[in-house]
Parts: sequence; structure tokens; C-alpha cells
Amino acid sequence: MPDPAPDPSDPPPAERRAVVRDSLGVGIATGLYGVSFGAVSVAAGLSVLQTCALSLVMFTGASQFAFVGVAAAGGAPLSGALTALMLGTRNTLYGLRLAPMLGFRGWRRPVAAHLVIDESTAMSVLRPTRELARTGFVATGLSVFALWNLFTLAGALAGNLIGDPRTYGLDAAVGGAFLALLWPRLGDRRNRVVAVCAAAVALGVVPVSAAGVPVLVAGGVAVLAGILTRSATDRTELPGR
Repeated sequence: MPDPAPDPSDPPPAERRAVVRDSLGVGIATGLYGVSFGAVSVAAGLSVLQTCALSLVMFTGASQFAFVGVAAAGGAPLSGALTALMLGTRNTLYGLRLAPMLGFRGWRRPVAAHLVIDESTAMSVLRPTRELARTGFVATGLSVFALWNLFTLAGALAGNLIGDPRTYGLDAAVGGAFLALLWPRLGDRRNRVVAVCAAAVALGVVPVSAAGVPVLVAGGVAVLAGILTRSATDRTELPGR
């Protein structure tokens, strides 16, 4: 009996392997950074169990660093949660773009939603076919998730073993790690202007607000800047302008 004809929509095996290889490389590089989060979280006062729970349930690096940053500054848990939520809203926008592209249905849809992060989105949106997009998304998402949680545990245990983190300056690690996440986005001139304005406003409200509130205010400045620049762009595109 002859072998069935290959489905023309299926990508060549070599192309699929290339996507998996690239996705795993991104997953390893990102997952290793979980060591930093584990150590920083323990330095901020969270337990090893709480640190690991954050990586399992929240699973979005910027939001996790923001939450422990507020905790390290003595802020209320609600302020930390709101800050993390604001930073995590970008994942909702990613999901709106990815849902029709990936086409997951049934139980796969909520599982895939948990893997929607910067890296899995980047490794899927530019693929020419749905199958390659799914391959990039799943391979990146699962590798980041597994390694991020594994190295979060390693970093948290290491942070516990070294004793008082202030002895080694780890109490400043939250801000340093957060700046490391922000730095690659400052290549654009507009982003630099927005960052300077947001930082200035945040510093201005520090003396009159509780810990965590300045971060929320700075986020509001960024949102307002986005709305204003979008409105200005729309006006310039109107006929006759």
C-alpha cells in the first residue's frame, strides 16, 4: 500500500527543526535569567515558596520584578499587584494578535494563554504558516516556562543560603534587574523622552505617596504619552492635513 501523500500545508521537517532550534535557544537564554528573579525575590522578603508560586502563576518577568520591587520598598501587596497588572496588560494585546493566528481550540486555548509572553510572541508572529507559528510559540513558551521556574527555585535557594542580602548589596538588585529589562527599549528617541518624563513624575510623587504608587503614576505617564502620540499620528493622516 503506497504511503499517503504529504499534506502541502505541513512545513518541511528541516524548516520545523530550525524553528525549534531557535526557539530553544531563546528559551534557554530567558530561562537562565530566572536565577536573578529568584535571588531578587528572596532579597525583597518573599519566601522560597512564594517566589516559586509567582513564577508558576504569574509567569511574566517584568510583572514579577515589579511586584517584588514594590514589596522590597515596603509597599502594600495591592500596590504591587496593580503595578504587575499594568505591566502585564501587554500580554493581553499579544493574545488578541496570536489567537486567530495560532487557532488553538478547547483545552489548548487556556494552556496556550498562560504561555503568552514577549519571547513566545516574537518567535511566532513572523512565521509564514500556522504550523510554524505554532511550533515557534509552543517550543519557546514551554522551554521558557520550564527553565524559568527551575532557575527561579535555584536562585531563591541560593539567596536564602547567603544570609542577609543587604550584606552583599542585593537589596539594590530589584532596581538593577528592572532597569536591565527596560534598557533594550530605550533605543528609540521617543521612548527615551517618555522614560525621562515618567521617572521625573515618579520622583516627584515619592515624598507624598506610599511605596508602589510612584510606579503606577509613571505607568500612567507612559499610557498618556501613547494616547497623545497616537492621536497626533491619526490627525496627520487625515485627508487635507
